[in-house]
Amino acid sequence: MRNNQDRLSAIPQDSDPPVQQPQQAEQPLQFITPTEFVELPTGGVFYPQGHPLHGAETIEIRHMTAKDEDILTSTALLKKGVAIDRLLQNIIVDRSIRVADLLVGDKNAIILAARISGYGADYEAAVVCPSCNSSVKFEFDLNQCPLVPNNLYEEQGVVRTENNTFIVHLDKMNLDVEVRLLSSKDEMHLIQLSEGKRKKKLPESPLTDQLRQIIVSVNGNVDASYIHSFIQHMPASDSRKLRSTYQKIVPNIDMTLDFVCSACDHEGEVSVPFGTNFFWPKQ
Repeated sequence: MRNNQDRLSAIPQDSDPPVQQPQQAEQPLQFITPTEFVELPTGGVFYPQGHPLHGAETIEIRHMTAKDEDILTSTALLKKGVAIDRLLQNIIVDRSIRVADLLVGDKNAIILAARISGYGADYEAAVVCPSCNSSVKFEFDLNQCPLVPNNLYEEQGVVRTENNTFIVHLDKMNLDVEVRLLSSKDEMHLIQLSEGKRKKKLPESPLTDQLRQIIVSVNGNVDASYIHSFIQHMPASDSRKLRSTYQKIVPNIDMTLDFVCSACDHEGEVSVPFGTNFFWPKQ
């Protein structure tokens, strides 16, 4: 028989068989887009039970990316007037939140925050001077746009109902008019209504169209035909009071900033114009 002991002893005892190292797969680069929390002007108090923003004071959004800029430059989306809404839907972190359901003030707060995080707070726009009517370039600081609180209705003598609507008393007609906050969907409806009338060369009626959207009842009467008749016959003074009061009680972003005209040195306040370069500033 072969001497296996002698044969095995010929192999060095301290040498281990070579271990083949597993080939490590290259991992793709992982990039995390920053997010931020945007304070909601409504504080979430005007959303119904079950809505993802009910009682929410903030909403989380991610910062814009180069891919989001494609949305803002899409000719098809711009033509349809849905580019901004598509952008917002992309950057809202909670996918259960629909842009169409956002109350207008909250939507405006998100738009402002997205613009500042994407392109900075400096915004140059053409402004028509209210004094000399000159069109001048002016640079606004968007960080100076404050939130309009959600409780100003108390200061205006307006009553908030359990349905999150508001009762405004009109002195001349001695009537109580119930109004509601508009959503992004309502705002889009008004834009489409105005565009439709323009294309058909029909008389435009932006004020009465808006009143039909916001008025819920008149002295408790919710009949649509009754409300329509009321709007048509409402004295201008009551109409103005209703619209001005509504603007004061809606939780929103105050886009009125100080302005100095370079042509005549007039100083005053103007509304920040929402131009095409709001989301595409000149670099």
